Amino acid sequence: MYNHFKHRSKTINMNFKNFIKNSSMFLILLFLIGSCGEKQQENNDKLLISNEEKVANLQITKSAVYSTTATSDVKLQLTSQNLSFSNFNQPLETEASIFINTSKLHQTFLGIGAALTDAAAETFYKLDNEQQKLFMEAYYSVDKGIGYSLGRTIIHSCDFSSGSYTYIEEGDSDLKTFSIEHDKQFRIPFTKLAIEAAGGELTMYASPWSPPSFMKTNGEMLNGGKLKPEFAQSWANYYTKFIKAYEREGIPIWGLSVQNEPMATQIWESCIYTAEEERDFVKNYLGPALEKEGLADKKLIVWDHNRDLLFERANVILSDPEASKYVWGTGFHWYEDWKDGTPMYKNVDAVNDAFPDKKLIFTEGCNEKYDVSRIEDPKLAERYGKAMINDFNNGTVAWTDWNILLDETGGPNHVGNLCFAPVHGDTQTGKLTFTNSYYYIGHFSKFIRPGAKRISTGTTANHLSATSFKNIDGSIIIVALNESDKAIDYMLTVDKKTTNLNMLARSIQTIVLN
Repeated sequence: MYNHFKHRSKTINMNFKNFIKNSSMFLILLFLIGSCGEKQQENNDKLLISNEEKVANLQITKSAVYSTTATSDVKLQLTSQNLSFSNFNQPLETEASIFINTSKLHQTFLGIGAALTDAAAETFYKLDNEQQKLFMEAYYSVDKGIGYSLGRTIIHSCDFSSGSYTYIEEGDSDLKTFSIEHDKQFRIPFTKLAIEAAGGELTMYASPWSPPSFMKTNGEMLNGGKLKPEFAQSWANYYTKFIKAYEREGIPIWGLSVQNEPMATQIWESCIYTAEEERDFVKNYLGPALEKEGLADKKLIVWDHNRDLLFERANVILSDPEASKYVWGTGFHWYEDWKDGTPMYKNVDAVNDAFPDKKLIFTEGCNEKYDVSRIEDPKLAERYGKAMINDFNNGTVAWTDWNILLDETGGPNHVGNLCFAPVHGDTQTGKLTFTNSYYYIGHFSKFIRPGAKRISTGTTANHLSATSFKNIDGSIIIVALNESDKAIDYMLTVDKKTTNLNMLARSIQTIVLN
């Protein structure tokens, strides 16, 4: 028993010593953690103070305000400059305000542009040389025009062509007769002029409306139908041949979409893909074909249809790793508002939130049902302004208008689907008409340049909306839209600096801060 107690007492003694030793180490560790925590907190506080100082010390040396009103002759005019900024004061709830936080940066801006369709090209070449030069300068010059930097083209025909056509002879599944000779008459030279006018660089992507008739279940390019499974590889190869053919002509192709409006059976060129069918075509055919032909760097865009089913389509395709690896991002249109007039911007945000590693691009929008009596209707232009602000604020990196130019009838269109364009060329008089839509788009494209970062922006009035970007050169661009029938006074706060501005009724403004 003695020996037992002796052993226990030695054990207790050793345990006690270990306890003291471990406790000491524990206390030292606590001290060190506390010191590190205090140091980290001190660093965080310094960083916070530093950021606050940067915000408080924001220097605005130059400022300018450009305005367009849909109901007057004020079109992208310099209406104010050298704004007077003061320190921030809390506004009243009744005051309209725009708040900008320049420290919160979001997506990188890719560009704004429009589709260079057959209709646009054919109309362009019916104008005289002076009007052609004016057109190119008006769209692509940053200094004298609105600085487009993005373009969309079509893979063979769409409704805005004078007729249906493909690049192969009917039944040629081996694509031995593939030729873009048709496009060399109008669309290719038109596109090359646009690239030249843009300074030699234009981010171009392509979209197909339908495979050739023999590849489809309905045996025609029009009226929907589906791609026959046995022609999936041949159709995938068709895209690669198109890209290489256009690039041989000096037109670099940055990317492509899988299918224009894959859930719409139209009376013009169209083809239906379910989400699963588009996913499998990308995964098993188109993606591998691009890789095989050394075109894996081309940016592949899925969906290319309306905002209503945007999330569902993105979820099916982008949740599949074997399909998603080929996909750059998701494209969308604005025509979902045909149901009740309400755009579904929330779905853009939902995709951005669910798939932050993928991009969002607006690939098409236009005002339908051309009527010359409505050509100056403010609502046509406001549709652009509202959509662009909301799409950018929900994560969109690029925005593409539909036809860059149409004639005096809203065409040519081989099925009579006549629409508005920002610019119309009258083939009878040879004159160009620049609509309000052209100027509204220009309030974004002229000032927000590729590489810019979107900045967090908030507003306090329903009729006042805004988005803002910080360009690579450090300039801050704010675009504000007033959809109401009344002029409004509003307060603009950029970090902790405030100024007061005025907007006319039914107008859009761009504020440039340097």
